[in-house]
Amino acid sequence: MAAPALVALAHGSRDPRSAATIKALVDEVKAMRPDLKVEAAFLELSKPSFQTVVDRLVKAGHDEIVVVPLLLTEAYHAKVDVPSAVTEATTRHPGVQIRATSILGLEAHFLEVLDLRMREALAASRVRELDALVLAAAGSSDPLANQAVARLARVWGARHKLPVTAAFASASPPATGEAVRTFRAEGRRHIAVASLFLAPGFLPDRAAELALEAGAIAVSAPLGAHPELARTILARYAVGAVELVPV
Repeated sequence: MAAPALVALAHGSRDPRSAATIKALVDEVKAMRPDLKVEAAFLELSKPSFQTVVDRLVKAGHDEIVVVPLLLTEAYHAKVDVPSAVTEATTRHPGVQIRATSILGLEAHFLEVLDLRMREALAASRVRELDALVLAAAGSSDPLANQAVARLARVWGARHKLPVTAAFASASPPATGEAVRTFRAEGRRHIAVASLFLAPGFLPDRAAELALEAGAIAVSAPLGAHPELARTILARYAVGAVELVPV
């Protein structure tokens, strides 16, 4: 019996760098599991759409599909958009089992990737000293999603024995520039900003712009296509595949 197909479902962006990064991440997954049918799909703004990918898989004979949402927090997209997309696909293909897993989330081991991207940014800026960090994320109107980012920021700060503030590119204060200025008002001058985004796009660009304008000495690139994220996608898939097995 063939294993269920895996659809890595991202939000999507008008910025072509975003889709390219997601597809590179999915290529990492494919390299780890060449035996699986693995597809990238997007909720909006980028192609291919989720419904298009499901149609393609069904036409190819797949009757079990595991959807891994490439989302970092349990906000609106995770709670509303993904379930709605899965429901629509299931309605259109009543003989097909489609299971959405937990989101990618904010795993503590993602801090390894965050540290790597930060070291790259510091090296590019020739920075050797830090006295504060800002963890920049998309932000949400859902306070629980923002609290998850703040918790990760505390863990990251404890890891480096530095003060860390969570900042947000939309929907919730503080913005990255505000967070940097607050640290500077405390007398700190060597402040770096980490981009807690999966891929490049408008929000990470805006967060970086505001941070640099406020005096940040370096801003890291988004997490991007990294094996640690690919392994987490496969871990989510494994749970979803098991849930499809009849009891």
